[in-house]
Amino acid sequence: MRRMPAVAASLAVSSLITFPPAHAGPASTRATQAPSRQEAFTAAAATYRVPESVLLGVSYLESRWDANRGLPSVTAGYGPMHLTDARTALTGAVPHHGDGAENPRGDDARPLKLPAQPEPAQPEPAPPAASSAPVSQTADEAARLTGLPAAQLVKDPNANVLGGAALLAEYQKELELPASADAADWYGAVARYSGAQDAETARRFADEVFSLIRDGVSRVTDDGQQVSLPASPEIAPRMDQVDRLGLREAGGKSVECPKSLACEWFPAPYQKLSDKPRGYGNHDLSERPRNQRIQYIVIHDTEETYAKTLKLVSDPTYVSWHYTIHSADGHIAQHVRAKDVAWHAGNWYVNAKSIGIEHEGFLAKAGAWYTEAMYRSSARLVRYLAKRYDIPLDRAHILGHDNVPGTVPGTVAGMHVDPGPYWDWSHYFELMHRSFTSTGGAYAGLVMIRPDYARHRPRYTGCEKAGADCPPHGSASVWLHTEPAEGAPLVKDIGRRPGGESTYDVYDHGARATTGQQYALAGRKGDWTAIWYLGRLAWFHNPHDNPTAVNATGFVVTPKPGRASVPVYGRAYPEAEAYPAGVPVQDIVPLQYTIPQGQRYSVGLATRGEYYHAVTFEQATHRVVTGRTLYYQIQLGHRIAFVKADDVNILPSRV
Repeated sequence: MRRMPAVAASLAVSSLITFPPAHAGPASTRATQAPSRQEAFTAAAATYRVPESVLLGVSYLESRWDANRGLPSVTAGYGPMHLTDARTALTGAVPHHGDGAENPRGDDARPLKLPAQPEPAQPEPAPPAASSAPVSQTADEAARLTGLPAAQLVKDPNANVLGGAALLAEYQKELELPASADAADWYGAVARYSGAQDAETARRFADEVFSLIRDGVSRVTDDGQQVSLPASPEIAPRMDQVDRLGLREAGGKSVECPKSLACEWFPAPYQKLSDKPRGYGNHDLSERPRNQRIQYIVIHDTEETYAKTLKLVSDPTYVSWHYTIHSADGHIAQHVRAKDVAWHAGNWYVNAKSIGIEHEGFLAKAGAWYTEAMYRSSARLVRYLAKRYDIPLDRAHILGHDNVPGTVPGTVAGMHVDPGPYWDWSHYFELMHRSFTSTGGAYAGLVMIRPDYARHRPRYTGCEKAGADCPPHGSASVWLHTEPAEGAPLVKDIGRRPGGESTYDVYDHGARATTGQQYALAGRKGDWTAIWYLGRLAWFHNPHDNPTAVNATGFVVTPKPGRASVPVYGRAYPEAEAYPAGVPVQDIVPLQYTIPQGQRYSVGLATRGEYYHAVTFEQATHRVVTGRTLYYQIQLGHRIAFVKADDVNILPSRV
């Protein structure tokens, strides 16, 4: 294909859509109004002779067609086409597990103090992982191809679409393929657009794009644009085109990963650090699920770049998690075998029974980008793990790090809060084919939180400056008030902020409930619904014309008659009599919360008390202690908690 000269390209596209220059004056002085996002895709596709379905599919996988307010992703990508500029690459001031507020291992028997992780004076090279190549300069390349300034390409969504089309056309040309009108002929160019360094990741990216083209998709973007990709179910892409890219093959893989994903083994070191029995890191060996069941999958975000995250997990003095997912293309690195226990959730009971997955991204920084490529890879991985280890796909078992309870009262305030209110739980579960739907009528007794993520844009502060309002953004969480009124105070979390009020800070979830979580219904008044939360009544706005929750049914616990209140716990440990000789008894310490008589809390699961004793390098000394004490896991507040079955009655939720 012959590339259109840059000046000619600018002139050609100006006849179809008009981009205001960077120095444009007031809107009244502009000749034309900016076109819709859909029109921008149509025009850019025509200008560079790229099938519109290909352009739409690539853009959806990169950004879900969002503009993201002109802010960069964690991999320095901008706009609907995720044009990248390494000069604006982000980094975290403090790595996800390095802020010192939480003990990632979460075990009283072996407290863990992380070493200082000073920021390097100069950027460090990326570790040798398949998708950890330095951020490219596709914005500059798009500027060369279109003749438009790079600054305009990254800030103006419609110009950004044009730049993406120009890049796809250039990649098609470099593959010595024609500018075919048939989308099936563009598989190689789409794979190249991923920026992947290995053929497996490039193929997976292209496969996802063509899956979108087959199925079709329609969505309203973050800036209110309606965009649609019609379904083309008969498309059969030319998959052999990837061979022309000259990418390395990943080779045989020993990772625990579905075949449909691009994964690699990037091990966290299990290593002795000193002659002391406890002088080792950065995880514990086990034989799960043979010796204990895996009950949870914990979702994290990295608060760092992929390259820095892999550098940290390869440090034997640091901590660990099982998988990391790359933002731009969804590539997965596995670090710890599922049978082994990683140190990631801040609660040893949860760690011993969970798999931890880190997602490259930031809770609030730079607009909270979580790419569609990453969502899709993560959803496929979680479905695979859930099936393999018989983990129910619900929010009682698929937890955010922010849903993991503190172990004892003193650890509650320091527990982490990722992935935060901008993680789209509804979309995530839809990708796992487990949509959150109503399971009961008006008298079912439970409510499941389920706001419309795109339309639901509650107030948050502190994204960029303490106390300052965050820009409007879709959210999976609702605010909880003491009374059915917007002006009423937020409910208090005595563990999160002892003696203080809850705030609207994006990092303060003391008065929030999140998509998929189920709570016992406590009342209704007009457009407001009340639930039992942290031992008190909490109200959230739930209007009939734009509901933020649906009715659900299940089981609840309530204190047994005669009990004024019952304690709750951050871990389900066995009774003292269950411990064998040589294994120290772990105290069963209640948290600072209680459940008063008459209140009800949704039940997520039942479990016998269990403790994994693993405090030495030699696995032969490790022991699983299982007791007779039965616990129920409940949705206490934003986080889960446990109550003893002897303290409560369990009832059907129906009122």
